[in-house]
Amino acid sequence: MMASRFQSPKELNEVVMSQPERPLINLSCSERESNRSANPTFADLLQARISRRNCLKGGGALAAGIGLAQLTGCSLGADDKKPVSRLGFSAIAATVADSITVPAGYTTQALLPWGTPLMDGAVPFRTDASNSAAEQARQMGSHHDGMHFFPIDLKSGGSSSTEGLLVMNHEYCDPDLLHTNGPSPLPRPLAEVEKELAAHGNSIAHIRLNSAGEWQLVEGSRYNRRITGATHMEIDGPLRAHAAMKTLYSPQGIATRGTLNNCSNGVTPWGTYLTCEENWAGVFINSGVQPREQSRYGVPDNEDDNYYHWHTAAPVSDLAARFNAAPQADSAEQDYRNEPNTYGWIVEIDPFAPDSTPVKHTALGRFAHEGIIFHPPVEGQPLVAYSGDDSRFEYIYKYVSRDAYQQASAGSHLLQNGTLYVAVFHDSGRGEWRALDINDAAFKQRAGEAGIHFDSQADVLLNTRLAADVVGATKMDRPEWGAVNPMNGDVYFTLTNNSKRKQDQVNAANPRAKNIYGHIIRWAENERPQATAFHWDVFWFGGEAGTNQPAYGKSSDAASEIACPDGLRFDNDGLLWIETDISNSSPLLGSERFGNNGMYCADPVTGDFRRFLSGPMGCELTGIAITPDQSTLFVNIQHPGEGSTPDNFTSHWPDGGNSRPRSATVAIRRQDGGKVGT
Repeated sequence: MMASRFQSPKELNEVVMSQPERPLINLSCSERESNRSANPTFADLLQARISRRNCLKGGGALAAGIGLAQLTGCSLGADDKKPVSRLGFSAIAATVADSITVPAGYTTQALLPWGTPLMDGAVPFRTDASNSAAEQARQMGSHHDGMHFFPIDLKSGGSSSTEGLLVMNHEYCDPDLLHTNGPSPLPRPLAEVEKELAAHGNSIAHIRLNSAGEWQLVEGSRYNRRITGATHMEIDGPLRAHAAMKTLYSPQGIATRGTLNNCSNGVTPWGTYLTCEENWAGVFINSGVQPREQSRYGVPDNEDDNYYHWHTAAPVSDLAARFNAAPQADSAEQDYRNEPNTYGWIVEIDPFAPDSTPVKHTALGRFAHEGIIFHPPVEGQPLVAYSGDDSRFEYIYKYVSRDAYQQASAGSHLLQNGTLYVAVFHDSGRGEWRALDINDAAFKQRAGEAGIHFDSQADVLLNTRLAADVVGATKMDRPEWGAVNPMNGDVYFTLTNNSKRKQDQVNAANPRAKNIYGHIIRWAENERPQATAFHWDVFWFGGEAGTNQPAYGKSSDAASEIACPDGLRFDNDGLLWIETDISNSSPLLGSERFGNNGMYCADPVTGDFRRFLSGPMGCELTGIAITPDQSTLFVNIQHPGEGSTPDNFTSHWPDGGNSRPRSATVAIRRQDGGKVGT
């Protein structure tokens, strides 16, 4: 078997911070650990919390504290009548088949795989992966991730479920599969670097359901579009025109090129798409003295820890030189020392305006954004959104807009000015949001006590992680996707895993040294979404069904064991869809208990929990989109056959035979045309 010419981004992600016992994980679910603060971990607080907590009949601690409906997942007493589950399918068994497995009564369709011709003039995908960079830039990108379905008539107030724009992220690329014979030795050929940049970014695909019940790309549509690692983008918010954003490309500090390592996503109330830059730090290098806005985020200081070595491209290219962040000239306007500062943001894209320029919103903070979710907006009140920083021991954030939401005038201005908060979870089951605001008295006091100086709010946002350290935020177990329950406004977040949990952190809720299974937390804001206090609890613990689990954390049966929850979304009826991302290096993946990564559905009212889908070998399940009538559920299959080399493909999905594996979207429908899941 041919060995890769250099380590994959997934492998490099584990050694970059030189931490012991760092297991192999996917670049798509980074554990790029750089938090050295002494802030309390969520495990510490959870231990104290669970020791005090009793699940109350018909309500629970969270519900009792703030008057919500029944606490989801609580066990009921012998005399209580358990509501009938709304899940209308039988759980599938764990499987290691190199295919998509769903319950009886459902059909699946693979569409829009990597390399599918998307834009006018695009050429077909070549099975030997010999397409050029220019060709890749007009095809579907690689490693599909977060996505959303926008009804084609959305702007006119409609809600079509048979035609729309499917917008998705392309989180990263695998050079061993992207190029015919894998990556070339260093220095990297410029043609390979350009193709890898073209495989990143986003795709906007106009799709339509035909009379046979299959989704097809609308070829020639003016909406079909690619956004890549080279696309021009604007910078707005407090960092626009700031000195720290000035580069050779934009001496004024108002623009940058490309969006990279986009994981999950969000959708604004006014119908635009938000793509979230997660593991951007590893594409850069700075072997010199790093400023805090690079070191706190884990920008590598040596070649061995760099993901792709784009900065070595030959012949020398301005497009690739920007990934070397070491000063090369007398001033920032003459080199790319500030280029990393233009990454780590949330980017807004208008899918219905194909000529529009994507915008990076700096008011939302800079970190490894997994995604962003909004509380349902309320007329005349601020807009509220949440985002997780996907790395071990990092934080959960909330953004509250300065201006009130008005449906008639809602737009990007609501993301340009506001207050960013970070979560502190107290062991009492209460929590608070602490402002990361240079004008906030408590923030100024804590920064002073820590001996940390910020010269402006722009500086605070540029160094979001450091600001969160200062205020004592709670260190979490890799906060990933979030979702808001449409039935009651509760906010759910997946904590995928944390292999660094130590023996002295073991507790009734997490009875294993090292949290390899992960869990899902949930909180409710006090009275209003913009409140600075909340109540929290745990919704689910990953692991064996019924083993070492609280009464409210059991799966329906042994066929629905879950590990490493990642993707998360509620449908309109309040069913919770959960996707898993067990690392390919983990003994859990492919085991009899867990099989391949998959998708599960939970009914929070009853606690019913069932495995709905199993993906092909080596893949991660990610991306969740649903048509308005819930007749089609879209999911993304990312990196099937992960670890493949040019002469040894460990998966052949979706094309079968001896084909090269390709990330793709799967459309799932009930044979009778009803709502998926019910």
